[in-house]
Amino acid sequence: MDAERRPGRAPQRASRLHPRRPAIPAARPSGSDLVTPADADLARRAHAAAATVCDPEIPVLTIADLGVLRDVTVADGRVEVAITPTYSGCPAMDVIGIEVQTALAQAGIPDARVRLVLSPAWTTDWMTDAGKAKLTAYGIAPPAGKASRRALFGEEQVACPHCGSAATEKVSEFGSTACKALWRCRACREPFDYFKCI
Repeated sequence: MDAERRPGRAPQRASRLHPRRPAIPAARPSGSDLVTPADADLARRAHAAAATVCDPEIPVLTIADLGVLRDVTVADGRVEVAITPTYSGCPAMDVIGIEVQTALAQAGIPDARVRLVLSPAWTTDWMTDAGKAKLTAYGIAPPAGKASRRALFGEEQVACPHCGSAATEKVSEFGSTACKALWRCRACREPFDYFKCI
């Protein structure tokens, strides 16, 4: 290319070539902001602090066990924690938000923002195996199977958290909270809550 046809400005980097312009193709852009080591460390500390917050309705579970703690991000040195309610209108979300901010402040992370994320909707598939084991030890039957494989009108097979028997029956669709159902074991005759597969 001769000097007469060359533009007077320096070539610009771009993610694709532009017609009639001397552009230099750039490496594939990441699509996100640059994460510094300080931001990554702050995000790890914030996640660890937020993960200690217990669910107010089932205090043996943390919000990390439940899968309610969705994400922790850092932008311009400010922490944002994303949480998802177990169901729309869950009254515990306000308390959880306050508890997350308190836990972060105690960890030396003030002015954190808690954001409620409604989509995708929470599912029991997000619950950890450790969380399910804690439920059983607490006397609540954990969700049976995967929500994505649940039959719409099929009968659920729920094992008794007290004796392990599969000889159980549903007493009521709703238990002590909207996400639990009341069941009874026919073997040991004990009633128990079942955390519904949602």
